Amino acid sequence: MTTAPPPGPPSSRNALIVRGGWDGHQPVEATELFIPFLEQHGFSVRVEESPKVYADAEYMATVDLIVQTNTMSTIEPNEFAGLRQAIENGTGLGGWHGGIADSYRNSADYLQLIGGQFAAHPGKHPQERTGEQSDNYMRHTVNMLPAAAAHPITQGIADFELVTEQYWVLHDDYIDVLATTTQAVRTWDPWHRPVTSPAFWTRQWGKGRIFVSTPGHRVEVLQNPTVRTIIERGLLWAAR
Repeated sequence: MTTAPPPGPPSSRNALIVRGGWDGHQPVEATELFIPFLEQHGFSVRVEESPKVYADAEYMATVDLIVQTNTMSTIEPNEFAGLRQAIENGTGLGGWHGGIADSYRNSADYLQLIGGQFAAHPGKHPQERTGEQSDNYMRHTVNMLPAAAAHPITQGIADFELVTEQYWVLHDDYIDVLATTTQAVRTWDPWHRPVTSPAFWTRQWGKGRIFVSTPGHRVEVLQNPTVRTIIERGLLWAAR
């Protein structure tokens, strides 16, 4: 006779992971990295491979946190309406890189919800490029702003360097920026002064919280201890 294992600790909140889009951002591997963390913090995790689930109003009302990693995809009007309604009612939304800041280019309403949109990741000198993703990997600094010092997401974290894609972000002033990164002026690019973009930001939408990290191109960036700490804190902060 076999005995069932004792039940684990009850899950107090529900997390929904929506992943997909461009495989270069490793949506499966990237989200799998954070599932154990969410479970350890009391979330029951459901994984979906498309935004169709956002149209299920009855289910979305039970979701406390959405983790989205879905790059260069599309969203239908009823799906977006469900996502926005859930956030306005208190569901949190968090994500990184193109999985949240370059998700649904077909929806201006989604861009308004997030507050920032990927525009470019200027890379190496044209003569140094090989056609690989690494053409856009540049050493750059993430600068923490004064507001970051006391924020629960970034408290105790100093400026740090990364060698990865450096996002140039189009954004509005309704985001609360915790850190920035500045594109340099290079002789082969057409801009004539440095351009500063948000690297980590939050946004309040209705009763819901939104957290965005632009670092997170691939798993190796997400495994950077500082990046991972900020994202983990950001997801917990955003959750209902």
